[in-house]
Amino acid sequence: MTLQELFFKLLRYRSLTPEDDGAFAFIADYLSHFEHVLIDVEDTKNIFLYKKFGEGPHLSFAGHIDVVPPGDGWDSDPFEPILKNGKVYARGAQDMKSGLCAFLRACKNTESFNGTLSIILTSDEEGDGKHGTIEVLKYLEEKNLLPDFAIVAEPTCERILGDAIKIGRRGSINGLLTVHGHQGHAAYPEKAKNPVNMIAPILEKIAGHHFDEGDASFSPSELVVTDIRAGMEVTNVTPGSLKMMFNVRNSTNTTQSDIRMYIEDLCKGLNFSLKLSQSAHPFVTSSDTYIVKVLQNAIKEVCGIDTKLSTAGGTSDARFLAQYGVKPVEFGVINDTIHSPNERCSMDEVEKLEQVFHHVINNFKG
Repeated sequence: MTLQELFFKLLRYRSLTPEDDGAFAFIADYLSHFEHVLIDVEDTKNIFLYKKFGEGPHLSFAGHIDVVPPGDGWDSDPFEPILKNGKVYARGAQDMKSGLCAFLRACKNTESFNGTLSIILTSDEEGDGKHGTIEVLKYLEEKNLLPDFAIVAEPTCERILGDAIKIGRRGSINGLLTVHGHQGHAAYPEKAKNPVNMIAPILEKIAGHHFDEGDASFSPSELVVTDIRAGMEVTNVTPGSLKMMFNVRNSTNTTQSDIRMYIEDLCKGLNFSLKLSQSAHPFVTSSDTYIVKVLQNAIKEVCGIDTKLSTAGGTSDARFLAQYGVKPVEFGVINDTIHSPNERCSMDEVEKLEQVFHHVINNFKG
């Protein structure tokens, strides 16, 4: 099976979260010389494939088979890939069946390695992730099979293949601030307590606030207001309460406790409630870590580029790997059409990505 045939095969699976549509059975057969374990939890499908070549370090490739719904606006069937002007059009072409295709083929063509080579795959990365990669890692910890290093093949590049590696991610903290007032007639404002008036003097100190100044790895942790609403959409009633939703993509320099203390201090004297939840914790793999260096060298060799190190973007399953002490990095194709109609990826990128992964495997000493 050629690289293009493998890519098209993967793209034809209608693997909408949390379904794999049979893809994992195919992958287990494709890598039949690897041991595999199915770790399904509720409606989520997970698979771990591994082969011990030697006594050296354990390197894992990680990713997801699931894709977001195609939506409208496609020029072709999103689950019937087409090649046009060197680009493959299909849902998941960039996010992330290109990366999956590249490391599956690189692993299949590996004849020797000085340690253990493995693959972690889930069908629930695009969903809430509760029963995906985190469950595989729990299993691996119990079996003493946790990897030392991992490459997550999410699309990371910005303009050309090889221009960016992600060595970390910011955390994500969601907030809901509710300010309680007293509803009344707009003609008698003195008889009401308008929560809009109550929050107005402090809003400028909330929206856009930087909790830290960032550092060499992370940009500042900024509070982004995502929604404010109050009242009943009428002009003659002052609202009885106001709800404001916000998000902070936090670095390792800012915690949930820091955010709570800041908001509560601003709201002293108001009747309010504050709910905070953290969906992801920040992490960073040091730039001098072995996996970072060997991946940089592979990109330089294959793509001729001195790649930059980044922590930008949203969350990924790399956060779970870091939580279990694995040293993760992320590298994949250009990220410019993910989740959009006519998602596409060039075959040249997929070919070079496979070469990069194969170079890493062949030169990995740990």
